[in-house]
Amino acid sequence: MSEPKHVAVIGGGPGGYAAAFMAADLGMKVTLIDPEINPGGVCLYRGCIPSKALLHVAKVINETREAAAWGVSYGEPEIDIDKVRKWKDGVVSRLTKGLGDLSKKRNVDLIQGRARFSGPNSLNIESIEGETKSLSFDNAILATGSRPVMIPSLYIDSPRFMDSTGALALESIPKTLLVIGGGYIGLELGTVYAALGTKVTVVEMTPNLLPGADANLVGVLAKSVREQMAEVLLNTSVTGLVKARGGIRASFEGKDAEKREQTFEKVLMAVGRVPNTRDLGLENTGVALTEKGFIQVDAQRRTTDQAIYAIGDISGDPMLAHKASHEGIVAAESIGGAKVAFEPAAIPAVVFTDPELAWCGLTETQAKSEGREVKVARFPWAASGRAMTLDRQEGLTKLIVDPETDRILGVGIVGPGAGELIAEGTLAVEMAALASDLQLTIHPHPTLSETMMEAAESYYGFSTHIYSPKRK
Repeated sequence: MSEPKHVAVIGGGPGGYAAAFMAADLGMKVTLIDPEINPGGVCLYRGCIPSKALLHVAKVINETREAAAWGVSYGEPEIDIDKVRKWKDGVVSRLTKGLGDLSKKRNVDLIQGRARFSGPNSLNIESIEGETKSLSFDNAILATGSRPVMIPSLYIDSPRFMDSTGALALESIPKTLLVIGGGYIGLELGTVYAALGTKVTVVEMTPNLLPGADANLVGVLAKSVREQMAEVLLNTSVTGLVKARGGIRASFEGKDAEKREQTFEKVLMAVGRVPNTRDLGLENTGVALTEKGFIQVDAQRRTTDQAIYAIGDISGDPMLAHKASHEGIVAAESIGGAKVAFEPAAIPAVVFTDPELAWCGLTETQAKSEGREVKVARFPWAASGRAMTLDRQEGLTKLIVDPETDRILGVGIVGPGAGELIAEGTLAVEMAALASDLQLTIHPHPTLSETMMEAAESYYGFSTHIYSPKRK
């Protein structure tokens, strides 16, 4: 009987541990290398999970203030920042420990350290203690993720200057905070600090928040963001940052920049992320990079070196944990000999602000830029009984439909719980569902999920709770 394949997985994030676990389940010998003691990666340790834990705290705080309109008054909340931080860290600890336990049950060999290719089938691994060992493998899966972008001209060596990792550490609640970047990371973290009592200013160099997302969905979120933040400056750039007494002085240039200079207690740079492909020893392999710096992969996530696969943030956009997990499973199955390919029809994206914004498949913006003829069906949450009971009528559900076949090509939702609701839309796109499939699917009443059904009804011109002319 031949020895099982030895797979080395470099990086223990949602892509890496999913790949390692699948490979182990398929009977392979697996070594998982990561700087942390347990799997989890940036997502669990310094990204998705801690940010959502803090966003939950922010949501509760905001709801206590909103409740006054319903006849329930709590007064201003007393915030124990140490306890908030401890609770957030506890969530991370429980999840990562659970992944460590799952690794042991699957006999995955965990090595805490950093790996570098010394050849096409070998690695040098430097442990946390500084010791170096070599490791040979049959196949390797690269899952090293990404890191925050730093604009060199704006970088300041100061504890007052933060990236997303520093912001999630929640060392203090500053009186004022400048957030550079109006994307999902900046808005999510800005939401947290604003709820905790910080006066937050968001600066975005483009005309809209969340560049690339559909304007009518972003418009709903933008209204809420402006109410939560001290200022939102669009068409504005930060031209300089310097240390000042009690903070960092920022210089602005742009349409919305009435004040050319302001001083903030802290500054958060959130202008995107770049793939971690440096110092991996790729020059000792046949792995090639794309023009944008991602690792070049095929449908199986195999690189230009046949023994090496790449998944997650390093293999291209979108940089999302759930995309990485599915890629990891495909890579492991491919190594195991299965005929598989990573070919999703839709990958959902969620911005966990309040309200949440989510979309999947073709967007209206993308359709216009590509010159594609589509029909857009919308259902405003002002006509939703459930939204009314939640006092959250600002939401919107929209379907992007092929007018010739009635096939659902994309879905966009803005409103509380949009991140949960988008799964139905993703399934609809993935299965090539028609608008009539959603229309004829009985949804429970009263729920926000009904807005999917009623958006489909409006496509045909006879939605129960809104009037829309019948489609010819």
